[in-house]
Amino acid sequence: MKARIPAQNPRANLKDYAAETAAFSWTDAAGAFTWSETGRINIAHEAVDRWVEDPETADRTALVFEKASLVDSFSFRQLKQESSRWAHLMRNQGLEAADRLFVFLPPSPEIYIALLACARMGAISSPLYSTFNYGELEVRLRDGRPKAVLTSPDLIERLPAEAMTGVEMVFLTRGPAPGLFDRELIVKDLLPGIETEFPTQWVDQDTPLYLLFTSGSTGPPKGVIHCHRDMVGHLLTARFVLDLNPGDVLWTDCDAAWVTGTVYGAFAPWLRGVTSVVQGSPFSASNWYRTIERHGVTVCYTTPAHVKELAEAGDDLPGRYDMACLRHLATVGESLGPDMFYWCKRALKRVPHETWWMTETGMICLANFPALDTKPGSMGRPVPGVEAAILDENGEVQPILTMGELALKTGWPAMMAGIWQDDDRYQYYFRVPGWFLSGDMAVRDEEGYFFHMGRNDDLIKVGQQMIGPYEVEHVLCRHPAVAEAAVISKTMPTNEVRIKGFVTLLMGQTASARLAQEIKEFVRANLSPDIPLAEVTFLDVLPRTKSGKLLRRVLRARELGLPVGDPLNMRD
Repeated sequence: MKARIPAQNPRANLKDYAAETAAFSWTDAAGAFTWSETGRINIAHEAVDRWVEDPETADRTALVFEKASLVDSFSFRQLKQESSRWAHLMRNQGLEAADRLFVFLPPSPEIYIALLACARMGAISSPLYSTFNYGELEVRLRDGRPKAVLTSPDLIERLPAEAMTGVEMVFLTRGPAPGLFDRELIVKDLLPGIETEFPTQWVDQDTPLYLLFTSGSTGPPKGVIHCHRDMVGHLLTARFVLDLNPGDVLWTDCDAAWVTGTVYGAFAPWLRGVTSVVQGSPFSASNWYRTIERHGVTVCYTTPAHVKELAEAGDDLPGRYDMACLRHLATVGESLGPDMFYWCKRALKRVPHETWWMTETGMICLANFPALDTKPGSMGRPVPGVEAAILDENGEVQPILTMGELALKTGWPAMMAGIWQDDDRYQYYFRVPGWFLSGDMAVRDEEGYFFHMGRNDDLIKVGQQMIGPYEVEHVLCRHPAVAEAAVISKTMPTNEVRIKGFVTLLMGQTASARLAQEIKEFVRANLSPDIPLAEVTFLDVLPRTKSGKLLRRVLRARELGLPVGDPLNMRD
């Protein structure tokens, strides 16, 4: 934890971390918004409309979307006009403030226009991955109960009809409408003639803005609710962590259905008045480099998974592209690891700055800042206004270099406002009074840098999604030979995280290597082809408490060769 890389940009926006942290207040940070004077709140106004009101910024490029080498660009003025037209259209069709619109589309400008339109009218948007299958869509539709769904003719057949009973309208970006649902409305046909000014719905700062589903360890995906007040944290981190300034071009290379794509692909850069690039083509190393070169990307927010793919493509590829424009590289997701950190430094000639946050936190909370020294493998230090600590199982703050659960002092503005229809799951995050418990295990060194040590609930990353054991177990139990199932995460010698499954079989079924392989393929086919289910072990019985609660920690202990005691006498 002593290794360190000198600050890459001493003139960055956060020059004096200690002084800024000591003097910081969220009330002062809110003073950057027009609503601090007018009292009228709506993130669409702050992210787009305020720039349109200034002739010098109205025609500044806000969004660049590229797919298959075709480029669409939108100025702030055009984003306001298009989102206003969409808001009129949706309201004319019956969508109202507080209603929910699920957005089920492949990467496209319509996603971002729809997010703004919903914000403008006080409705709630919920982007979904276009790769979701029937089962993943069903659980989210049943839980979120949207009034409307926005999709395309290519994806509409994937929507489960039995979970769409409460959906009053299906918006299609284009025709033809296949006639699968009662009200299928083609947006492209309805937009002509609609006016480009929409009376912004002024809201309370705690009005829900968007709903994102993220996996849990003991239940189905949970809908995390975020509000308009999140904008204070979005703007602060865009300035201090991503070091964005007028004239910058930010590329957040991830899906809009991931919170990183929602916040730092749209709202945060626009609140800062800068251009956001969205790449709609599938990831490839050559396209990654070419996107930076073609669009003059100055700040890139990427993932360790993408960095690994870049490294696998070879060290000579970066030299074929002009990336002189790129001055700041930040990452989010799982830990980058020392190999990939130093690969970036050597091959990309850029020091990657790791960050940490969650869907539940709503904004970057820990970061390696460009004006501070970077420690390879570190999540960084808390963003000004965020207080972080390591707690033990009793909620006591731990000394330096002692592992425990990463916790944040409550009160930052982007903290989630709730879990949709499940207050018990929401309150569980705050079971230690005054603290938000992240579920991540970490240590803090003597200089205040935090280092990630794994999860305490078996959640793992699969691409840009968090996959919980519940989801994998649910699919396992659908296999015709399986009676019960449990899964745990397992760190391999290569430092990659894999899933190990434990199953009991139905009467008449026989354990075999062939059956184990068949079960693994069944999970990949019914959940995700990228699911890292490495092993399946057959057991006679799964460890449970007297009340029947599954004890994954017993399976973890057995895997490590540790004593497990008597499961029936363990506490729930």
